Amino acid sequence: MPIEFLGIAALNDGSETRARSGASFDKDFTLRLARAHEDNGWDRILFAYHSGSPDPATIAAYVASKLDHLKLLLAHRPNVSAPTYAAKVIATLDQISDGRLNVHIITGGSTADQAAEGDFLSKDERYARTGEYIQILRQAWTSHEPFSFDGDHYRIENFVSDIWAAQPGGPQVSFGGSSPAAYAIGAAQSDIYALWGEPLADTAEQIKTVTDAALAAGRTQRPKIQVAFRPILGATEELAWEKAERILGQIQSRTSALPASFAGDLRNPENSGSQRLLSIADRGDRFDRALWTPVAAATGGRGNSNALVGTPETVAAALLDYIDLGVDIISARGYDYVDDTIDFGRYVIPLVRAEVVRRDAAAEKPAAPAADSGETRDAA
Repeated sequence: MPIEFLGIAALNDGSETRARSGASFDKDFTLRLARAHEDNGWDRILFAYHSGSPDPATIAAYVASKLDHLKLLLAHRPNVSAPTYAAKVIATLDQISDGRLNVHIITGGSTADQAAEGDFLSKDERYARTGEYIQILRQAWTSHEPFSFDGDHYRIENFVSDIWAAQPGGPQVSFGGSSPAAYAIGAAQSDIYALWGEPLADTAEQIKTVTDAALAAGRTQRPKIQVAFRPILGATEELAWEKAERILGQIQSRTSALPASFAGDLRNPENSGSQRLLSIADRGDRFDRALWTPVAAATGGRGNSNALVGTPETVAAALLDYIDLGVDIISARGYDYVDDTIDFGRYVIPLVRAEVVRRDAAAEKPAAPAADSGETRDAA
């Protein structure tokens, strides 16, 4: 089965371990990082969204115009535009990229960040709105005839777009969330369900929850599953763990300088996914082959924050354990974006892909015929 590797389209060189050296959108750095992904075996990069960040759709169009093969994942929040407008923007970007686009719909895990852009719905209301939004997007991408929609959050009469997605059916839609409302909407509507990296047992539990919710919604199969990690690689196990401790120290040094109110937010995150990561960190520092939780604890479980630590062989084996659970997409990003992207692409991705190919070939190989226990005689 094909495994996709998703990286990050960071717009500047800042990360949890250091402040950025320039503007929020460093055009040269953004393109250099995108090329590092394209040249080192990655499939796709995510253009993330935050209320105050540069516009990801515009930057995705810039990168798409410069690179030939790398696929794109555009994060988009329903609160920032009407679904009809978003459908046209996304279809246009899909045309610019020659069908290389997927869309990650963000319902919004922070009430404060939603309010910063004028969105004051409750969390469950936001998820209900997201469900309607996805329905309208899909119809707008494919319908050549006017259509109407009458829901709790959107009412549309006789809309038809004059630009359609390059991909038949439109871009695939990914979705994330760990609350009951998230599972209900995402499992019913999405093509890809995005999870943050957790211990194997917890990930298996989440996959089952998504599967059950998809079947309950009338689907015949669940969405593809994506899981996200922060890989920390070393030439030996000892060097990898020394690097991990240095990174943790850098994160803790930066967070200790934050205002007390922000530090309080790190200890009491609002969204369910971050709460899960902190709860796991309370259970222990290390899980399974290589999962390490202190970096997630130090950042308040914000986003993709649990690490996989070890040699390329150890991290590849850990990723294969998740693939054995049914994971289809691996999302990964390091802390030194360009160098870590190159190292992961050179030393981990080939190991994972080769083992998946080997397993697939072994599964397809016909079983050898059973030995004949009787005596074979020539016909008389």
